[in-house]
Amino acid sequence: MYITQESGYAVRVLYCLAKNERRMGAKEISEEMIIPLRFALKLMGKLASAGLVNSFKGNKGGYELGRPADKISLLDAISAVEGPYVMSRCLCTEDDPGRCNRGASGCCVFQREFDRISGIVNRELAAVSFADLLKREHGNS
Repeated sequence: MYITQESGYAVRVLYCLAKNERRMGAKEISEEMIIPLRFALKLMGKLASAGLVNSFKGNKGGYELGRPADKISLLDAISAVEGPYVMSRCLCTEDDPGRCNRGASGCCVFQREFDRISGIVNRELAAVSFADLLKREHGNS
């Protein structure tokens, strides 16, 4: 399993802004992170809608983080472009018991396991902030 290319780019955009700690233009971000400019612009809209980046127009326009790097997690980045992470469309949760892609009713063992594993992945992604990633890059676990 892989995260989508869009999620990978979103993570890189946010990382770039966190690392540079300043307002940056989309072209500058796309060049630094090796992301096609059109893709970067599309992502900026989604990241801005999620409150992860602020967008500024005009001569001194560009993008900057919408909140401090220690308050933005990998889960935030991925959720902004993909929606909530779930391992499978076939889940059984307390809020939605028995959503089955086969049309069966009730919870099966697969639904419960997929839901459990999805929860683990979401908690792990939520536990890693962009400030954590910057520290790790510089060897400060």
